[in-house]
Amino acid sequence: MKNRIFFLCYLLFFFGCSSDDASTEPTNPTPPDDDGVTSSMMPCESGMAGAYPCEGYDLIGRISLSDFSANSGNDSWGWTDTSTGREYAIMGLNNGTAFIDITDEENLLYLGKLPTQGSPSSWRDIKVYQDHAYIVSESEGHGMQVFDLTKLRTVSNPPVSFVADARYSGFGNAHNIVINEDTGFAYVVGTSRSDAFRGGAHFIDINDPKSPRAAGGYGANGYSHDAQVVTYNGPDSDYTDREIYIGANEDVVILADVTDKDNPTFISSVSYPSISYTHQGWFTEDQNYFILGDELDEVDSGFKSRTLIFDFTDLDNPTLHDTYFGTTSAIDHNGYVKGNDYFLANYTAGVRVLDITGIANKDITEKGFFDTVPESDNAQFSGVWSVYPYFSSGKIVVSDINNGLFIIKKSN
Repeated sequence: MKNRIFFLCYLLFFFGCSSDDASTEPTNPTPPDDDGVTSSMMPCESGMAGAYPCEGYDLIGRISLSDFSANSGNDSWGWTDTSTGREYAIMGLNNGTAFIDITDEENLLYLGKLPTQGSPSSWRDIKVYQDHAYIVSESEGHGMQVFDLTKLRTVSNPPVSFVADARYSGFGNAHNIVINEDTGFAYVVGTSRSDAFRGGAHFIDINDPKSPRAAGGYGANGYSHDAQVVTYNGPDSDYTDREIYIGANEDVVILADVTDKDNPTFISSVSYPSISYTHQGWFTEDQNYFILGDELDEVDSGFKSRTLIFDFTDLDNPTLHDTYFGTTSAIDHNGYVKGNDYFLANYTAGVRVLDITGIANKDITEKGFFDTVPESDNAQFSGVWSVYPYFSSGKIVVSDINNGLFIIKKSN
């Protein structure tokens, strides 16, 4: 199945557009100066922020792939320096990881890039723990790079080329990494299917950030494409304070108790109609519901963007609660919950923001969007890969495969 999705991704990314809807990079309104600074603020007015369709979200700024000296983009995350209050966007590229100071909304500052370990790859994933970034890639032999983010405080003459502070080599390639910041454990998923955990989760203790160490793993349910791991405080009292792993395992969602790293245990699994590729999901903040995207159902079944909502009030018996269909045919990718908003990276449809206040009553509506690919909403693997909505300032990081980094913010 993994080979299938790689093939489809490449096929649709490189050949899937007709001459009428081929992706072309929009013009950057204000190109960056030689010092890596860019400013391109545009309010959302009458449904447009410059060249970009929008509703309720302004463009703060954009940095193109050429500014990053990269050919494509992928994942993104963010870091707030608690010592200084400055905010930084982190964007994965085919040839490394870029770090951008986004504190000053009028001047986004590209600080530099951490080059990839080994060959370039279209797949890279980043998470943050204790002022350190942890980076994995599908590049063979990449392992996990560890980068001390406090270095970003003192960069002079940007952009610079950074060096990793440590590298964990207990696996080679990996598709994703998730971190439970409550416990200080990273969970690397989507590694080789022939490794000790069959592409499931590698547990890594990162409590000493620059000295990660192996801590076992979980492969009983096979390959995990993505996952979320939480310290559970939801409605099912049987699992209070347990460390729960929710895996998007290609054709099923699985739950496991990974509190005891030497003895992780399967809890349950849940399926749903018209499965194509179980991709990624995220808990609501009350941990009552789990919101999931299937990456290939729009392609295989012709759905409008489909989002699946599972009732997780009983972890031993999860059920499909509701299905939401978007307004376009674009493929859904990564999605994250903040309060009563669900931020969905929706490839060619950009970022869609869903109001989940009424999720218990199956009442979900789209409340806003920012479309980085104005020329197409087709079901193809281009456009927005991921979104990071967790800065206290309200700034939102948007990583676009073809068009680079966007910073957006809710309109006043």
